[in-house]
Amino acid sequence: MFFGYFSPSPPIKQLPDSQVRKLYPRYRWQIMESTFIGYAMFYLLRKGNLATVAKEMGDALQYDKSSIGMMMAVASISYGLAKFLMGSVSDRSDPRKFMAAGLLLSAGCNFAFGFVADYYVHLTLWAINGFVQGMGWPPCGRSMGHWYSESERGLTFSIWNTSHNIGGGVAGVLAAWATVRYGGWQYAFFVPGIICTIGAVYLFFRLRDTPQSVGLPPIEEYRNDFPEGKTDNASLERDLTTKELFLDKVLVNKYIWLLALANFFAYIARYALHDWGPTYLKEVKGVSLEEGGWAILVMNFGGIPSTIMLGWISDLAGGRRCQVAALCMIPVFAAYAIILSTPAGYLWIDMTMLATIGFFIYPVINLIVIAALDVVSKKAIGTAAGFIGLFGYLGTAAENVGFGWIVDHFTPLYGQVVAWNYILYIVCACALLAGILLWITGRSRPKA
Repeated sequence: MFFGYFSPSPPIKQLPDSQVRKLYPRYRWQIMESTFIGYAMFYLLRKGNLATVAKEMGDALQYDKSSIGMMMAVASISYGLAKFLMGSVSDRSDPRKFMAAGLLLSAGCNFAFGFVADYYVHLTLWAINGFVQGMGWPPCGRSMGHWYSESERGLTFSIWNTSHNIGGGVAGVLAAWATVRYGGWQYAFFVPGIICTIGAVYLFFRLRDTPQSVGLPPIEEYRNDFPEGKTDNASLERDLTTKELFLDKVLVNKYIWLLALANFFAYIARYALHDWGPTYLKEVKGVSLEEGGWAILVMNFGGIPSTIMLGWISDLAGGRRCQVAALCMIPVFAAYAIILSTPAGYLWIDMTMLATIGFFIYPVINLIVIAALDVVSKKAIGTAAGFIGLFGYLGTAAENVGFGWIVDHFTPLYGQVVAWNYILYIVCACALLAGILLWITGRSRPKA
């Protein structure tokens, strides 16, 4: 009954060709704009705000690093599960209703989080928040898959994918500003919650379902751009059964499993200093709350130009997404190694390396999903991306719990600097493993 509310909009009679030519570009822009802004808003509520004020919140409520790490971990696990489960629901849902509902529920969780001061209530609320955050990406993937065709996918998906760089970067600065401006860590959750409540209303009225739901032909027909081996829309537009979604397209697909394993290690490299960067810089490099918040923005914004550029290059390279992604992991490894060897007092070097990590890691996350879409088709992208994302967020959960535990238990024995150094050694190893797996995957890439 609940999911019935999200039923996809039925197709209507196709409009005359003159109106199709006029309306299609307008609707394509509308889809890009609304999913871009909407998904950026999801990131204001996901974890950047908690990561930014983790130290201040911990000091106020006597939470240690393991406790903060556990909150991040349960959110990552619930998000990963939701992205997988909600992906299959989203593949059969109207993104307008689905995405707006998810953003509104996440705003509610953030409001509640700021009003309470009990650890187990916080743990529960952040787990729920992680789950409803899983209603963000799948409707965007469905929308982009239905409104943009295969030969333009690398560029258009990459442009859209920078939305989370914008949202993730602004989240840290916004949380730091709200905390300082209003005098409490709670405002890092209240202020984004207000913004995203307005955003949910915007999505409900602005976003649309498939081209057919507004009287337009499928994108492949409009652009005469069919996947290899397909010359008509009959098979492309057929909704898949549950067995086809979960089993045929995902669970027995070797290529999807390889991408999922690569994503596990890539997400550790992505989120290690996104989640712990502000705390690391405050405790090891001696920076302020505001400077810690800027670290998240620098890392996220660093990935904007490269995500677009390398996505476009992957189109020009004949869809070799994984080989491009594998090469990106080399400078990610090098940047972490430089941060590891840089002493306190050289914040500009740390910030430059964070920007370098962002510049190369975000294209990797983007290209992994596009590579999956190339294989499973637009009708199963929510499910496939959800499965791959589940592995990514299991990696994030592992670093949330593991890194918090390492700092708490190794600091009394070896000191803070050595404890954090062990963490950076682990991240460097994960960057190498992700690159190796992506290269192997690219070498065995099947045809679409």
